[in-house]
Amino acid sequence: MSSVDILVPDLPESVADATVATWHKKPGDAVVRDEVLVEIETDKVVLEVPASADGILDAVLEDEGTTVTSRQIIGRLREGNSAGKKPAPNLKRKRPLRRNASRRLWKSKTTMR
Repeated sequence: MSSVDILVPDLPESVADATVATWHKKPGDAVVRDEVLVEIETDKVVLEVPASADGILDAVLEDEGTTVTSRQIIGRLREGNSAGKKPAPNLKRKRPLRRNASRRLWKSKTTMR
């Protein structure tokens, strides 16, 4: 089984750092590819970091509330399902928060006319 680093996404040029907002999984939990593992918050946006492969969350290296930088390693994922656990049943991926916010804003403007 190989290990995959979980990285902070590339941050915009105007943003120096971000904060680990919420881990949705804890070490030992089974995850599926594209399932949101952690949310990274900047002063402008919340970024969702999905799993890059099926596997087990092996380690959380940066706890919630920790300040992180672009491309920093914040966790590790062990590929494969070696623990024999099945992923949680309701794993429908949520849309990114910024997309939901813009859609709500657009809908509110169309209903106000």
